[in-house]
Formats: sequence, C-alpha cells, structure tokens
Amino acid sequence: MSTGAPFRNSMGPNYGSTNPLLGADFSGDPGAPSPYPPPIGGNAASAPPSHLMDNVTGYEGISAGGEGGKCLPPPSYPGSGPGKAAAPPDVQWSIPSITEDTAKQAFIQFAESKCCYSSAPAKEMVFRDFQSLSTYRYRLETFTESRSSEWKSVPYNGEVIDAYGSGPVPLPWDIQVPVPAMFKDANQNIKVPHTSSLKPCQLCLGMGQNICKKCNGAGRNVCWVCNGSRRRMSEPCSHCQGIGNESCSTCHGQGRTTCTVCNGRRQLLCYIEVKVTWKNNIHEYLSDKNSGFPTELFKKVTGKKLFTDEQFMVYPLMTFPEASINQASQIAIQQHQAQFASTSRILRQRHTIELIPLTKVEYTWKDKSHFYFVYGVENQVFTDDYPAKCCCSVM
Repeated sequence: MSTGAPFRNSMGPNYGSTNPLLGADFSGDPGAPSPYPPPIGGNAASAPPSHLMDNVTGYEGISAGGEGGKCLPPPSYPGSGPGKAAAPPDVQWSIPSITEDTAKQAFIQFAESKCCYSSAPAKEMVFRDFQSLSTYRYRLETFTESRSSEWKSVPYNGEVIDAYGSGPVPLPWDIQVPVPAMFKDANQNIKVPHTSSLKPCQLCLGMGQNICKKCNGAGRNVCWVCNGSRRRMSEPCSHCQGIGNESCSTCHGQGRTTCTVCNGRRQLLCYIEVKVTWKNNIHEYLSDKNSGFPTELFKKVTGKKLFTDEQFMVYPLMTFPEASINQASQIAIQQHQAQFASTSRILRQRHTIELIPLTKVEYTWKDKSHFYFVYGVENQVFTDDYPAKCCCSVM
C-alpha cells in the first residue's frame, strides 16, 4: 500500500462512504462527531408503549415497565370497617420494680467490671432516694396487603401464549394468593391469566439486532494507540499495521449487536403482572419522663412484655396506668386506619406494651451525694457521677 494513497481507499469500498448504516467516515477528523443519525432504537423504550397493548377490563391505564406499577385499591368487604373486633378484656396492670438489694448488687458488679473504679462507693454507700422511672414502649403493628399492576415484557422463546380472549381475565383482587407468615414483609409477582400477546421488539424494530453504539455501525474504530495517525514516532503503528483503525471489539467488526431487549428473538411476550406486597407497618412510642437518662441506651437492653393483643382490628388502650401510652395507642390506631385502609387491605393488627425498667438511685458516700441509674431486664448501670475513679481512668 502506498503511503501517499488516500486513507479511504486503503480501507476498501465500504469505508469512507456516506452510507448511514455503515457509520462514521474515517477520512475526516477521528475526534469529530458522526454526521449520521444515532443507531435505530438508541433512545427507544425497552418495552412496547402502553397504547399498543390490549385494553383489558379492570386494568385500564396501567403503564408499561413503569416503576412500581399502578396501585389498585382493595374492594370493600364485610368486616373491614373499624370497631368489628371484640374489645379486649379488662387487664389488671401489675408494674414490677426492683429492690434496693438488687440495685446495690448491680452497682457493685458495675464498679468491679471497671478496672479503674474502686468498689468502695458501691459497697459502702447509704441510700438516700430510690425512684422508679420505668419507661414504657408502645408498639402497633398493622400487617397490610397491597396490589399494583403493570405491563411486562420478556423475550419470546416459543412458549405457549395464554392469549387475551382465551378466557375471563380475573380482576386484580380476585386472584387468589396464599398469605405468608403474619407480620413479616414479603412480595410475590403474578402473571395475570389470559392477558398475554406477542409484540415486535420496539428497540430493534423486530430485526433482532441494533447498530453497534461503539462504532456506529462501521465495524471499526479509530486506533487508540496512534489515534488514527497511522504512525508512532517515525514508524508505522504496530497496533493497527499503519491503517489508523481497528476492528470494533464490541461487535467484532459486524457493525451490529444482538438486541439486549429481545435477546435477538425479535418478538416480546407481553402480559399484565400483578405485584402483591405484604408489609408490616410499625408505629412505636417511648414514654419520656425527663429523668436525665440517655434514652439511646434503651436500645441495648431488653424489656418485659406487659401486654399483647392481636386481632383483625385492635381497640385503643384506655385503662393503662400511664396516660401517655393510652393516648399514643389511640393516635397510632387512627393514623394507621387513615393511612392504609384506602390503599391496602388490613389483614391483622397487633399492639404491645413493653416495660423497660429504669430506677434512679441517689446515695451518699463520704458525706457527698451521688446518683446512678439501673435499667433494662439485665440490670445494667449508667452513671457519670462515680466518686472513686483511679487517675488512670482519665484519658
């Protein structure tokens, strides 16, 4: 090949042409944008648009491949209204508390667990005040089922088509789906019977292939070593043998790639999919008595269940000794009813009261007053007022 020959002639008759199916013209600036249109379907949707789908009664207005699909409100059914559950029996509340001996033993163990604390204050202290500040955690769980629908499409692989018109299409909430374990999140996707059809792939226009985006259909790219100059220093480029371009590594020189939507099958199997979502919606309230105790420590200990009631729809609490818990129960139940009843089917509710023991102990040691907290079923101790720390404990 003569070094003075035009570059387009050295590539053969196809390269350097202006055929848009062959892509870029390598005779010009290799960094210049291509003068040809983008590959077919380069910005097309990955599924046929909704207006090309069959109009299915009960599923009007759903999208094709949308995020989350169209929410389908549940139909009303007997027993779905508030106040249908039986009222819980009267409860005789018994609020436990720890003894002074238990509080002292917990303090001694706390001091002995610290290598730089003297255990003398814990062993020699004199109680001044012993105040129960037990905290209550109210928890409402509302287990709901919601359904949404959307058009889905997958590459057609020759399977039998459950076509629209081959039978009655069940409405979204008429599809029987077994309910999983209560109060545990789950989801399930269901292909709606008799809604399937074949559509040509919109990305490749039913061809099964698309123009390669890397080479724009030319099958070759500018050499990355010599950047199309054909030479390195004063010698011909050894990577492209002085041609200035190389075979496209994406399409292997073919100029086209297999369609990523239909996997080269040319057709898509389209159908309606209903997504069923079960969710345990939780509302928690922690009573706060402004005791000065850092409430984040409650997360590290366990409490004691005082009350549990589980029904289709629970009644608000009214007789618990802590008024704020009764109020929190009424507010939570009203909020969940307003939030979920119109968009989901409420399957079950459960509410609990958990006692998290908290006791503030004030004591004297060597004629000075101090205090500490005992909290949780584990009788953990918190204090920032310990009077006998060794010097090595100060960082």
